[in-house]
Amino acid sequence: MKKAQTKQAAIQYTIVPKDLAGHIFEVTLNVAAPAPEGQVLALPAWIPGSYMIREFSRNIVQIRAEANGKSVALAKLDKHTWQAAPAYSALTVHYEVYAWDLSVRAAHLDQNHGFFNGTSVYLRVLGQEETPHQVDIVRPAGEAAKAWRVATALTELGAKRYGFGTYIAPNYDELIDHPVEMGDFELASFKAHGIVHDIVISGRVPNLDMARLQADLKAICETQIAFFEPQAKRAPMERYLFLTMAVGDGYGGLEHRASTALICARADLPSTAAPKSSEPGEGYLKFLGLCSHEYFHTWNVKRIKPAVFAPYDLRAEAYTPLLWLFEGFTSYYDDLMLVRSGIIGEETYLKLVAKTAGSVLRGIGRTKQSVADSSFDAWGKYYRQDENAPNAITSYYTKGSLIALAFDLTIRAKTGGKKSLDDVMLALWHGFGRDFYPANLRGVTEAEVEALFDEVSGLKLKPMFERYVRGTEDLPLAKLYAPFGVKVTDERKSAKPSFDVGIGREGMDCKLTQVHEGGAAHLAGLSAGDVLVAIDGLRVTGNPSNFDGLLARYRVGESVSVHAFRRDELVTFNVKLQGDRVPAISLALARTDKKSKGLARPSA
Repeated sequence: MKKAQTKQAAIQYTIVPKDLAGHIFEVTLNVAAPAPEGQVLALPAWIPGSYMIREFSRNIVQIRAEANGKSVALAKLDKHTWQAAPAYSALTVHYEVYAWDLSVRAAHLDQNHGFFNGTSVYLRVLGQEETPHQVDIVRPAGEAAKAWRVATALTELGAKRYGFGTYIAPNYDELIDHPVEMGDFELASFKAHGIVHDIVISGRVPNLDMARLQADLKAICETQIAFFEPQAKRAPMERYLFLTMAVGDGYGGLEHRASTALICARADLPSTAAPKSSEPGEGYLKFLGLCSHEYFHTWNVKRIKPAVFAPYDLRAEAYTPLLWLFEGFTSYYDDLMLVRSGIIGEETYLKLVAKTAGSVLRGIGRTKQSVADSSFDAWGKYYRQDENAPNAITSYYTKGSLIALAFDLTIRAKTGGKKSLDDVMLALWHGFGRDFYPANLRGVTEAEVEALFDEVSGLKLKPMFERYVRGTEDLPLAKLYAPFGVKVTDERKSAKPSFDVGIGREGMDCKLTQVHEGGAAHLAGLSAGDVLVAIDGLRVTGNPSNFDGLLARYRVGESVSVHAFRRDELVTFNVKLQGDRVPAISLALARTDKKSKGLARPSA
């Protein structure tokens, strides 16, 4: 990538990691030509890809403005908007941002590294969003920071690649779509179909097997690029970054147009000290699945978008019933791409699908809320889950993934393998995503999605939309998989007694985190938050094996006396033990050659 030509932008930011121990970024914003009636400035209320109002403005510690060296009054219009008094020359705004959110969504700063998303630090200059935006990222003071570098997909202006200095974006929307990591991080690169992909690992990771990570991510990225552009094998970006924060325990990712921000447990990253194996272990597989998911979003949601996201309104909720398509289908393809890239075999893949199916069937909420409603209600329900979530909602990620599987298998079966869900995704890409930046800027509507499925497949798929997308029916996995040599079985052990609860540890105590509707605990009157003390006079501890061991002494149908604390009151319940109510799904290749009929491969 060539550096942009040096030219002063109308909107300029300077970001200084001012107080590492106090977690403060100091930001200076210069507006060359403020609005004559008084410039309005606003910080986004949410970040694309994470559908919850997060009120990033709450982290602005202090803010002031000046022009020509004189103070300019700032009036606060609402929780994230300010208006400056009229200034007849360049307006300069100084503000400090508290950065202590170790997640992929906001900003974090300490003595070891700094990270920020633009939605947390860049005030939007209303009316000038389409002008070039320039940002100067300044190295923090101190000896330790001399080894720090900067990782971002922003275009370099005065800065060198991975250096502190000046970067530029053509508009505000792109500016906030390039997160920034700074620190003394591990760095490696590979090319996927000619496009440079960089891996940045922050945090201590002894014996990191970067070579394996490079090889596996290269295989995944090349598979996905070829999926969307089978002839040209052209990626929609000039460079891509995997920005990864390794911690003791963590998991999450957030997609951007030319990068992703990831957080993972360091134990999930490959180690040179571990025995070599052909397939990744459970933790590493989980991380590769996360990388595959966020990379697939490069096409599906960063460029193919719901109509309401084109453009984003970051001041308030942007409701769409289509997250089952953008998150659920991405969740389907993230594992499928691991098979197609050769990272895992079909048997491992089927275990992942079975795990997803079990997750969906766990909660009775799936019978009450459709994935279309789950998508629309993400702002108030999915992203604000409480102890009753399994009883009230369904996940547009997991059930959306199974719906993608159902569409794929149905189309393949009814067209004799001539068509598949791949063809629908490619039609979405060519119709709505390929030319999104900068020319198209149009998202897809619900009606267009449904029409496209019929047009591409040549089938009438409205009944599936009614039953599984807008309805709450369970997916008939056994029937769907039958033509492909995959057997679906229920391996639950009906004789195993159960309270049908989720449990957590609180000190040395066992606390109920969830009580599933219709289960033994619910029918007995127990509630989430109750702390179990004893079962039939025997102590219950916070060790899960203790709880399971006590229940193992009984048979399904027997009753036990349970003592528990609800708040500070000791209460007694009589619990009639049930067997497992949720199917334990298992998928296995039934054909003698142990290969499914092309199910993990693209259609002909």
